[in-house]
Amino acid sequence: MSLNPVRPWRNVYRRKSRQIMVGSVPVGGDAPISVQTMTNTDSSDVRATLDQIIRAHDVGADIVRVSTPDQSSTQALREICRESPVPIVADIHFHYKRAIEAAEAGAACLRINPGNIGDASRVREVVKAAKDHGCSIRIGVNAGSLEKHLLEKYGEPCPEAMVESGLDHIKLLEDNDFHEFKISVKASDVFLAAAAYQGLAEATDAPIHLGITEAGGLVSGTVKSAIGLGNLLWMGIGDTLRVSLSADPVEEVKVGFEILKSLGLRTRGVQIISCPSCARQGFDVIKTVEILEQRLEHIKQPMSLSIIGCVVNGPGEALMTDLGFTGGGAGSGMIYMAGKQSHKLSNEQMVDEIVELVEKRAAELDAAQDAAE
Repeated sequence: MSLNPVRPWRNVYRRKSRQIMVGSVPVGGDAPISVQTMTNTDSSDVRATLDQIIRAHDVGADIVRVSTPDQSSTQALREICRESPVPIVADIHFHYKRAIEAAEAGAACLRINPGNIGDASRVREVVKAAKDHGCSIRIGVNAGSLEKHLLEKYGEPCPEAMVESGLDHIKLLEDNDFHEFKISVKASDVFLAAAAYQGLAEATDAPIHLGITEAGGLVSGTVKSAIGLGNLLWMGIGDTLRVSLSADPVEEVKVGFEILKSLGLRTRGVQIISCPSCARQGFDVIKTVEILEQRLEHIKQPMSLSIIGCVVNGPGEALMTDLGFTGGGAGSGMIYMAGKQSHKLSNEQMVDEIVELVEKRAAELDAAQDAAE
């Protein structure tokens, strides 16, 4: 439990959306905002794909998308879905039959792009497969693959064109009496994506999947996604998200959670509050934080930890965190527990003891949670 009190000015008031299920994961309504990623393995390689899914799950992924570009991929999908610890979304482009095969293979959701899936008759066949096999659908509008008639109408990808594309496809699903869908309107341009999502949020009560598509590498893509997704989430828009990075999918999950944690929308794991370090630091802050991030990755219970190099801000930050260490002098610093001074500790012992204290607290929270259930 965090020591930070709940204050009205810290709350994000989420847009009201209806809820659907993606396998066992609720999306929309009052459900937590789910974090997704996408595998980048050869989807026909079952073992490699499952290993990546499991690694993503271990750092918190709620849902994982798998591209299914050919029959060998949809054939492999059956075993992937059966063994996966999280629901699988089958990513479909161009070939509507791959969507039908994916539904038959056990996919929890079918992601289809209205710009390239084909005509209404093909969409109807996909809808029938989804109904028959209990799949939900994500309508995935993308600025880079809008329908030809919309590009002719608007002249270029723009928010109005993207929203119109999404609403047209919603109507097509609803005309086929299908309502288990979520929708996204992604663009690589932050302004275009944000405007499109705002228009979409006003036009439908469907759950919204957020993403800044093709955001870039780990650093640039993280910044771009944090700005785009962060602003939308702050406005209450978004029921599930994926951070699209040219990086390991595990990093996408980590960044997604950090964005949500910064807004108080998810609380999984240890949130480290640390200083950038300066000449006043009593220990190597940067190296210490790097080691702690690695050694505390396995913690699922929410906890706040302050690692501050000196006494200028250290005691004040420690008052607001569950556990803290503030650098002092002569090779030692102060451990804080629940905002209060606990004991002095040498810099050499600091990392091991902090890890031990966090793990002990996590075990206590796990036990209390099990008892409550």
